[in-house]
Amino acid sequence: MTLEALENADKVIGVKQVAKAVNKGFAVCVFLADDADGRVVGPLQRLCEERSVETVHAATMKELGVACAIEVGAAAAAILR
Repeated sequence: MTLEALENADKVIGVKQVAKAVNKGFAVCVFLADDADGRVVGPLQRLCEERSVETVHAATMKELGVACAIEVGAAAAAILR
C-alpha cells in the first residue's frame, strides 16, 4: 500500500489509536514514520508482526502527517477495515 491510500480511507492516527485498532483487529495496514523515536514505534511494529498486520514505512513524520491531511507530523497511522 502507498501513502496515497491514506487520503480517502477510514483511518486512525497516532501510536495509541493505531495500537488499539490493531489489537481489536480493525487495522488493515499500518504506516510507520522512519524518523519517529524507536521507543515509540518499536512496540507497535512488534504488535503488527504478532497480529500479521501489514506495515509500510514512510520516510518522515511530516510526510505521514501530510498524507493523513493533518498539519503536524505523525509517527503512525492505520487504514481501517
